[in-house]
Amino acid sequence: QVQLVESGGGLVQPGGSLRLSCAASGSIFSDMAWYRQAPGKQRELVAAITRGGSANYADFAKERFTISRDNAKNTVYLQMNSLKPEDTAVYYCNVQSIIRAYWGQGTQVTVSS
Repeated sequence: QVQLVESGGGLVQPGGSLRLSCAASGSIFSDMAWYRQAPGKQRELVAAITRGGSANYADFAKERFTISRDNAKNTVYLQMNSLKPEDTAVYYCNVQSIIRAYWGQGTQVTVSS
């Protein structure tokens, strides 16, 4: 049974930083990714990383966010720096097993003064 446990969200002031974590269990995962969904908007890709460590980012995430993973721990991270109010959203991890993709429960990130 696949389980995903997200952590690290919260309230931060503009310009601040947060680090999200998503610990996955129950399978071996190839691609791992972070998505986000702001109120009234569609869910969008933030960043993704392959098992080998190749990463790609949405334009808004380049230069500010860094995705990484620890394959031994089946954990994916998202380091977010220079946060802006428009980064406020629920952030979801997404992991791909050999059978299907799985979603985390989401963690709220609020950027506000």
